[in-house]
Amino acid sequence: MSRIPPKALHEYPWYIRFFLRRQRRVYGEVLAPSWLWGRIPGAFLGMLGLLGVFNRRAYPADGRLRSLVSIRIAQLNGCHFCVDLNAFNFLKARGDEERAAQVADWRESEVFDATERAALDWAEQVTERCAGIGSKQVERLREHFSDDQITALTAWIAFQNLSAKFNAALGAEEHGFCDLERR
Repeated sequence: MSRIPPKALHEYPWYIRFFLRRQRRVYGEVLAPSWLWGRIPGAFLGMLGLLGVFNRRAYPADGRLRSLVSIRIAQLNGCHFCVDLNAFNFLKARGDEERAAQVADWRESEVFDATERAALDWAEQVTERCAGIGSKQVERLREHFSDDQITALTAWIAFQNLSAKFNAALGAEEHGFCDLERR
């Protein structure tokens, strides 16, 4: 159970209840973060709006790569719900179990290509050492990504950090989407 319990369904605004009921139909239950975000409806709608932008086909950062870096961000932030969901999304986006299982060890693993390594390194830098980022790091990214892709990837990483930190702090429990070993 999350550290903040859900309110009774009728206590959420109608438009949040609509979303929560839809989620129950899709997943068999309301996911823990939705009960939490639903307590602040405007922020929840903003999060859903951003997620909609990120998930458009024309978004400059590839969905499979976004899911891969999301797993690492979730691991770094201790968000088991996010590891679970993002590993599921990675596999759904035609990622493979071997990569999903080895994300925490990406520096030593041989399964990641140079582009994936650059994205994972960038995700770690933005998550853990953002103040230390300089022009050199961005130049290294340009070997694999355009400026629009770097901007899009960075926006995604920031969004995932917001989500993972929120979920981890409030103890949002995992759903059981994907059975990856916790790291």
